[in-house]
Amino acid sequence: MNTEQKNITAYSLYNVQAKQRTKVNPLENIYPELPDKKYQIIYADPPWDYGGKMQYDKTTIKDENVGFEKKIFISSATFKYPTVKLKQLKELDIASISADDCLLFMWTTGPQMENAIKLGTAWGFEYKTIAFVWDKMVHNPGRYTLSQTEFVLAFKKGKFPQPRGARNIRQMVRVHRGEHSVKPTEVIDGITKMFPEQEKIELFARNNYIGWDNWGLEIPDSKVDIKAGI
Repeated sequence: MNTEQKNITAYSLYNVQAKQRTKVNPLENIYPELPDKKYQIIYADPPWDYGGKMQYDKTTIKDENVGFEKKIFISSATFKYPTVKLKQLKELDIASISADDCLLFMWTTGPQMENAIKLGTAWGFEYKTIAFVWDKMVHNPGRYTLSQTEFVLAFKKGKFPQPRGARNIRQMVRVHRGEHSVKPTEVIDGITKMFPEQEKIELFARNNYIGWDNWGLEIPDSKVDIKAGI
């Protein structure tokens, strides 16, 4: 291996491509206005910004991938969809669509846990608990332990919405991970069973489920039954 090859790093090989693939989201220019309506249940999957942080695997290790002959695995949320910084997410006027008695269910990952609690607080809610834990049944590279789970945090504003439906919805959801950022339908189905009579909205939605309003960039035109996705 010559001196020039020794100086090559995995990141330097894909640095230019990473910049080209990153999707930037000017929130106010892309998303529609929030609906003029109040909801007792809000379900959100914010497009968290990771500051351009990438995920790698053993293909980035020179001793494992000599001469980088194998294609290097490199991934980032910003390659998949426009991410939004916490400051911008806080500016969303979620208070305008939340009823006096309202629950917020918010998706987050381990690295974004603190930001999720800050965001829920900024939107006028109090953090209560972890409502769901998603075991993706596969793992991603992690700096501490292998990353295999995501979480849905529960926040409350005012009193607990009534009437209450099902009380036997399990916290742990074990569903094999599918496409990037696609969440298991079992979670929104569980929330629907817990609160079948309340006005409900999904934020940053990619689906259009019967019984739910929605807000986002990738919403299909026709309504479908949640159970059709389970």
